[in-house]
Amino acid sequence: MSNGRIPDEVIGAVLKHHDIVDVVGRYVHLSKQGHYMKGLCPFHSEKTPSFTVTPEKQIYHCFGCNAGGGIIQFLMAIEGYSYPEAIRHMAQEAGLDIRIDSSADTGSQHNPEKAKLFEAYELAGKLYQYILKNTEQGKEAMQYLRARGLSDKLIDTFGIGYAPPQWETLTQLYERRQFPLPLMEQGGLLSVRQDGQGFFDKFRERIIFPIHDWKGRLIAFGGRAMGDKQPKYLNSPETMLFYKSRSLYNMHLARPQIRKLRQLVLFEGYMDVIKAWAAGITNGVATMGTALTAEHAEGIRKQADEVIVVYDGDSAGQTAAYKSIPILEQAGCVVKIAIIPNSQDPDDYITNNGSERFVREVIETAVPSIKYKLLYIRKNYKLQEDGDKLRYIQNALKLIADVPSPVEREHYAKELAQEFHYSYEVTLQNLNEIRLQSEKNNRFGDNKAKAWNNVMNDATPRVRTPSLLKAYHNAERQLLAIMMYDPEMTRYVEEHLGDQFNVDAHAALAAHLYAYFAQGYEPNASSFIAMLQEEQLERLASSIAMMGNSHGVNHQVVDDCIKEIKKYPQQQLIQQKREEMIRAERSGDIIRAAHIGSEIISLEKQLKSS
Repeated sequence: MSNGRIPDEVIGAVLKHHDIVDVVGRYVHLSKQGHYMKGLCPFHSEKTPSFTVTPEKQIYHCFGCNAGGGIIQFLMAIEGYSYPEAIRHMAQEAGLDIRIDSSADTGSQHNPEKAKLFEAYELAGKLYQYILKNTEQGKEAMQYLRARGLSDKLIDTFGIGYAPPQWETLTQLYERRQFPLPLMEQGGLLSVRQDGQGFFDKFRERIIFPIHDWKGRLIAFGGRAMGDKQPKYLNSPETMLFYKSRSLYNMHLARPQIRKLRQLVLFEGYMDVIKAWAAGITNGVATMGTALTAEHAEGIRKQADEVIVVYDGDSAGQTAAYKSIPILEQAGCVVKIAIIPNSQDPDDYITNNGSERFVREVIETAVPSIKYKLLYIRKNYKLQEDGDKLRYIQNALKLIADVPSPVEREHYAKELAQEFHYSYEVTLQNLNEIRLQSEKNNRFGDNKAKAWNNVMNDATPRVRTPSLLKAYHNAERQLLAIMMYDPEMTRYVEEHLGDQFNVDAHAALAAHLYAYFAQGYEPNASSFIAMLQEEQLERLASSIAMMGNSHGVNHQVVDDCIKEIKKYPQQQLIQQKREEMIRAERSGDIIRAAHIGSEIISLEKQLKSS
């Protein structure tokens, strides 16, 4: 069995040097439960662990979101690797000298247009850096950056450049290097002239901040005007390389520290990230002026458990920070909010107060999300007036009631009672009444947006559970589970059933198993899954592998499964005939109805005797 151009022996050698518990354990806190390891799934938000690793089979499976596979699939999902990239990474970690033909990677980076755009962005980045550091045109921009407190080392670290005021500096370079100009325009590097005749540079007379993907490939630019030119910031448009709702500035540099600390510091802009980096905050990224999205949050959750939001201290920044809380918490992040006084932004605060105070008084004093919510809503009330005071207390209690931790609820309820000189018992009673009413109104569980994770300790979810699988479906899954661990039974099934599985995905998985064992491979769920290289089949195989092969397996069990599978098409035919008979009766065609009735009797006899 061949996996693209990566030989199976290469895959086998790489897998032999890695243990799935060690690999997954770098990303997920695992606890032993019998023969399994369990933890919170890194691919969706949950509070009740449904993510299971099976050391014996070297596979993982989440019973919540159905993610599953072996070590390779896990690294692809958590790191965003392509299949060959995951193999290369594992080989390097194991110290194996394995050469993989780059053409084996059929991923997006080998799309010719994307490859050309990556090359074009790299060239543009070098051009802008050269102009900033080595030309007369770049002197003013360099002076501006130094005045903003950026050292030469910072400028080099972040690859900052300068786009000159001329209209065709980059365009002419692309023409000389024979880059296709229409593609450069699609990639957000050039613009089309109004008359449609020719192209000109999109970025002119701006300081250029390169934007990279998490792998460090240049995918977009942010351009900042130095004077009164509008707009103040100009970002690349969305392209086949750059998606604003997913991209985070500086993720490629910050990622190692984020992964080490399991903490990410979230800013709004380039300069905030860069100045914070100089202050020692090397786990900072930014949303580049766009609103935080659920896609951003999901990407963040894969890298970090905790997020410190450090937005501008003005009203707009505080509102954006408030809106970020549910998005990040929905993804499963613990959220803290840093409060910057006097409406300053992080850049200003560092410039005015120094790096040490920024770390000590802003980052380290970030408050839990519930504390920030209480501070945020507080400014909407005149607390010296009894009416507003009571309304604030009631709304504060509603926020506190949503906190999942009883200890935190008690803490903030006590604070509220002490501040406004109310009895703690009365405050707690009010809080419990709000929680009780909330549970009556909305009896959902851990993850309100995800039906498969709505499990509560004291009640079942309202969302209707899926109906039981049909007999033939269960028989096919049981048969595949047996086959996965038994080459002899696989050959028997191939001979007596072949491709007659009723579910297409089951038929595809069976075909892979036939081929796998025909080439002499030993039963190994992880190796088998590694060779599928199709996400739907990988998930299905991991789910079936979790069933194991403890079915009291013998030929009678297998024969019963095959019989059940073969019955289904005939049952379907009988059902179709019954519907035809009903239509004939309704149309008054009694003779045809009687003829169909005879066919049904004959088919049912065949079914009973089979």
